[in-house]
Amino acid sequence: MTLRSLILALLVLQNVVLAQQEGIPRNIIIMIGDGMGVSQVTAGRTLKGTLALDEFKTLGLLLTHAVGKDYVTDSAAGATALSTGVKTYNGAIGLGPDSVAMENVLERARKRGRKTGVVVACSITHATPACFLAHVPSRNMQLEIAEQISRGPTDVLLGGGWGWFLPESMGGRRKDGKNLMDVMEKSGYVRVSNEPEFNSLKLRGKILGLFAENQLDSAQARRPSLRDMTASALKVLAQADSGFVLVVEGSQIDWASHDHKTAQAMVEMADFDDAIDVAAQFAGQDGRTLVIVTADHETGGFSLVDGSLDSKTVTGKFTTGGHTAAMVPLFALGPGSARFGGIQQNSNVGALLLKLLRR
Repeated sequence: MTLRSLILALLVLQNVVLAQQEGIPRNIIIMIGDGMGVSQVTAGRTLKGTLALDEFKTLGLLLTHAVGKDYVTDSAAGATALSTGVKTYNGAIGLGPDSVAMENVLERARKRGRKTGVVVACSITHATPACFLAHVPSRNMQLEIAEQISRGPTDVLLGGGWGWFLPESMGGRRKDGKNLMDVMEKSGYVRVSNEPEFNSLKLRGKILGLFAENQLDSAQARRPSLRDMTASALKVLAQADSGFVLVVEGSQIDWASHDHKTAQAMVEMADFDDAIDVAAQFAGQDGRTLVIVTADHETGGFSLVDGSLDSKTVTGKFTTGGHTAAMVPLFALGPGSARFGGIQQNSNVGALLLKLLRR
């Protein structure tokens, strides 16, 4: 090793040590349980016995109100607060209350040379992932969201929704004739669309895996699983010398709660925790990774009125078919995690993450 190489290596090591001492993570994993309130977490724990979340020592609660008269948030406003640090109106994707596009954590990460990824159990164009990938005034503009995703530099995209990227002539939903999949492949993405292709992937470079025309199957039938998609995304992103930011959504906790399906809400929560386990194990081995687990809102006004630890069942009741304004849990581990404890606004999470990404 030359003297110059030795000096550079020592400087890199010094920066790593200083970052650890100051609680500055090299990598950030943001995990969002859509519709996940405290009762959903408790129900999932009853089913599994223990959760990966049990190992998270920093705990908090988030207020999820949107701006103006929107006391109860939707996923778009909730996820925009988490992704940009700014509260906004219901339906807005990556825009502030004045409809101006706000920088999100993935965009900030890329400016700092980090790799980025999004893994979801729904369409990649759905409200929550879209808030990290696009800027449009309405969550319903999924064709426009897909076009912005196709032009973006996100390194790993795994979920559903290929129909939003393909023209009707190819079985898709686009009336403009555009084949955005072709655009993305030409820009360097390796595309996969089923589990066998996913399992044979060479985990490097840019990956686009969309496994359903729109929404993915429920947890029991989802292939590849959210856990497997999360693990593969981490293997790809961890190759980056400069670090990464990964967003993972347990999307269908929300859907089960909307439909008042207690048993399915438990399964989806347990499935999301399996993905959390992958992230927590990675963070434990890496030592430089912050993991944040929270929700965009609570769904259903879900309460647990009875149950059995022995039979791993709960009796749940719902007060609404929509969302509620109940505070949602926040769990954090890794360097910088202490900043996320206590009761705070959901926009504080986005603001803190952006602050951590200044370096």
